[in-house]
Amino acid sequence: MKIIVPMAGMGKRMRPHTLTIPKPLIPIAGKPIVQRLVEELAGISPEPVVEIAYIVGRFGEAVERDLIAIANNLGAKGTIHYQDEALGTAHAILCAREALNGKVIVAFADTLFKADIRLDPAADGVLWVKQIDRPEQFGVVELNNEGHIINFVEKPQNFVSDLAMIGIYYFKQGEVLAEELQYLIDEGVVKGGEYQLPDALMNMTKKGMKFVAGTVNEWMDCGNKNATVATNASILRHHAHEVGLVSDRATIENSVIVEPCYIGDGVTLRNSVVGPYASIGHSTLIESSIVRNCIIQEAGVLRNVNLENTMLGKHVELYEAPDELSLSDYATLGK
Repeated sequence: MKIIVPMAGMGKRMRPHTLTIPKPLIPIAGKPIVQRLVEELAGISPEPVVEIAYIVGRFGEAVERDLIAIANNLGAKGTIHYQDEALGTAHAILCAREALNGKVIVAFADTLFKADIRLDPAADGVLWVKQIDRPEQFGVVELNNEGHIINFVEKPQNFVSDLAMIGIYYFKQGEVLAEELQYLIDEGVVKGGEYQLPDALMNMTKKGMKFVAGTVNEWMDCGNKNATVATNASILRHHAHEVGLVSDRATIENSVIVEPCYIGDGVTLRNSVVGPYASIGHSTLIESSIVRNCIIQEAGVLRNVNLENTMLGKHVELYEAPDELSLSDYATLGK
C-alpha cells in the first residue's frame, strides 16, 4: 500500500499560524496533523505501507526532513513531490505520478477521522464519506441501489445526497487513476480554473469501475483556528487512555491538570489550572494562569492569563491577554 498526501496549499484560512509552517505540521495533541493522519491510515491499512508520497510547495529542507522522518518511523519510504502552481486537486495528485501504481490511498492533509475501515476487495475504489446536515456546502456522492457511487456533485443547490466526501480515497490501481488525471490535463478539463479529482472519478465510473462509499464515525476539520482547536479536543478525548500524554519530564508546582491534556517535555506549570483539552508544547512555562481548550506550541511563556479556545505559535510570551487569542510565532503581549 502507498499513501499519497497532497499538502501544497498555502493554508490561508489558518493564518497567522501558516505564515511560519505549513498547516499540516501544526501540532494536534503533540503531533503534527499530517503525522496523525498517516498513522491512522497505516493503522487501518490491510497491507504494510511501503511509501508515503507528500505533494508539497517549496517549504524548505527542514520541513521535508520532518516529513521523511514521519514516513520512516512507520517503516515506509518517504518521497517529496512538488506542486508549484495551485491548479487543483487532480493536478496535485498527479505531481506524485511516480508513486501512482498498485494500491494507493489518497488523503488530503487538512482532515482527521475516526473509523472502523474495511476495504472491499471487489471494489475498484473506496471514497470515505460522512453524513452531514448541510450538503450544499460540500462535495457529495450519489449511490445506486447496489451501493455503488454513480455521481459526484460539488455543493449541490438541489438535494442529491447528504454523503459528503471527506478527502480520503482508496484506489486498487493507482496507474489507472494517473491515466485519468493526465486525461484532464491533456484535454484541458477544468472547473474554476482548476483540474478537479471528481471529474476523473466520474470518468472512471462511466467506464464501469465500481466505487463504494466508506463511512467514518467522526470527521474532524483543521481548516481554521476554531475547527483546529475543536479537533485537538476530539483527539485528546480519543487518546485519553494513552500513557505519556502528560510527560514525566514536566514540572508541576502547586498546579492542577484537568485531563485529557497533552503536556510536553520540559513544561513547567506553576500555580495554574490546565485543561481540559489543552495541548502544551515542550519547554513552555505557565504561571498563575488558567488554560483550557487551547493549543499552545513550544517554548512559550504565559503568566497571569485566563485562556480558552486559543491557538498560540512557538515562543509566544503572554503577560496579560483577552480570553481568546490566535497568535503566531514569537508574539509578545503585555510585557
